[in-house]
Amino acid sequence: MALIYRATVSPTKLELLAAWLPARPWYTGPAGDLEQVAAYRFDDPAGEVGIETLLVRSGDGPVHQVPLTYRAEPLAGAEAWLVGTTEHSVLGERWVYDATGDPVYAAALAGAIIADTGQAEQLVLVEDDRLEPRELHMDIASTTLTPDATAPAVHRIESVEDADPAVIVTDTVTLSVVRNLEAGDDFTAPALTGTWPGQPKPIHLATATPQG
Repeated sequence: MALIYRATVSPTKLELLAAWLPARPWYTGPAGDLEQVAAYRFDDPAGEVGIETLLVRSGDGPVHQVPLTYRAEPLAGAEAWLVGTTEHSVLGERWVYDATGDPVYAAALAGAIIADTGQAEQLVLVEDDRLEPRELHMDIASTTLTPDATAPAVHRIESVEDADPAVIVTDTVTLSVVRNLEAGDDFTAPALTGTWPGQPKPIHLATATPQG
């Protein structure tokens, strides 16, 4: 479950990304204001890290996939993956990371692909501490060919190739995350695919290959 607060965030996630994306080696869109096309979230079992993947575009540029993690404190050793900090009116200062460098994201993505754990249910905290479900922005699905499979536990990230696709090598699984979602659709199972309004055909988002 992902708990969403009715809050203000400054700077916003899109403002952070608009400043950060043009310097990425894999970004092929124009600089400028960003539009959020869709998004999906994963659960952190410990309930400490927010995990959200944004699909964004600038102007008439291609749709890029940008996974992010939100933390209450800096992630040790992850300075290279810091997108920026933002002030959340409820949670306070938040450190926003390119999630390809965050082991919590790697574990969640591996689970979604290999074990078909799906995306997090999103609940909005409203007045009187009531929780209301929020409509999901898109659908994701696993193409895993092994029903009831269990994803290997991810303890650490060994290396990250900051490219398109981003290649995340962990101690138990190698993950490949597509950045430009309009660059092609050549992939092997198991994979994560997505659809959203205006994109009814499933698009390849990521793949996972267990080590060994």
